[in-house]
Amino acid sequence: MGCLHYFKEKHKQRRRRQQQQQQRKSAPAACSTNVSSAQTGRSEDSGTPKEATSKSAGSAASQRSIPDLYEERARNLRVFSFRELRNATSNFSSLVKIGEGGFGTVYKAFIRPSSDEKADKIAVAVKKLNPNGQQVIYRDFKASNVLLDEEFRPKLSDFGLAREGPSAGNTHVSTAVMGTYGYAAPDYVETGHLTVKSDVFSFGVVLYEILTGRRSMERNRPRNEQKLLEWVKHYPFDSNRFTRIIDPRLENKYSLRAAREIAQLADTCLFKHAKDRPKMSEVIETLKRVMEYKDLDGQVEPLEENSPPRDEIEKQSEQENYVESARRRMLHLEKLTENLKSVGRRRFVLMKAGNPK
Repeated sequence: MGCLHYFKEKHKQRRRRQQQQQQRKSAPAACSTNVSSAQTGRSEDSGTPKEATSKSAGSAASQRSIPDLYEERARNLRVFSFRELRNATSNFSSLVKIGEGGFGTVYKAFIRPSSDEKADKIAVAVKKLNPNGQQVIYRDFKASNVLLDEEFRPKLSDFGLAREGPSAGNTHVSTAVMGTYGYAAPDYVETGHLTVKSDVFSFGVVLYEILTGRRSMERNRPRNEQKLLEWVKHYPFDSNRFTRIIDPRLENKYSLRAAREIAQLADTCLFKHAKDRPKMSEVIETLKRVMEYKDLDGQVEPLEENSPPRDEIEKQSEQENYVESARRRMLHLEKLTENLKSVGRRRFVLMKAGNPK
């Protein structure tokens, strides 16, 4: 789903001039060539490789920046008037409001095909990015930004915070810390260094959200269960306690082996240091393999003999939170004491300087 923008009148005029220039350049003798080019372009969008492609041209295209690619594809965009957008959204009704992103409110719209289109629906082509080409860091990956159609096919939305990845020779992009609390990678929050592995961490959070049916932060739950990542630490994927975190709405109709491997994959995505996290291509390969498991043997397993009961785990978590809070208070008091001592020493020096013997 693309974002709907309001275009100024000069954009429309420029588009008309471009179309007129293209029509003047077109000749009847070149019709067959144009048809062949159009078919090749369609096969590229659908994922079919071109029959003849120059390696040098592909290499040059991969080095172009994202703004250059936007400018190149701008002529193929369809421009909607404000009246069309208003009619398509029932005057921007709140009933068709999907959410709010970095650039404004997002609505669900129904657009009629243009006069030269015979299809009942407007098809949206999504081309996969070249894995060896320009990198894009999403920076705010979370479940609410993944839209699902009637066949549960996902579409990523809201690229308001997306950034281009590091250029050749650089390992990261330095930027202000932005995103959603509970999804941002700790190394990015601490240093402001943005890498492609930052999105991998966010993806690990979403994996646990899918397994547990919970959000990364839920204030209405008990204190020890409010932070998802802290809560799941008490139920490792290789323990009998693991099944306690599985979404109960699945009613045990899931593959236990697949759930364990997904949790293990999520743990690797959540490593503190970016270099220790897997590549997104490796994550995809693991998920493809896990999806082949067809056995629905999910069940609630008994506790291990030496494992503490649930109330003891919750009590231990509360104690850990209390100790951490006390440690922060002691550090704060220590700093205050040092400041008071420093102020006292300065006053003593000033008094001694004002009353010489």
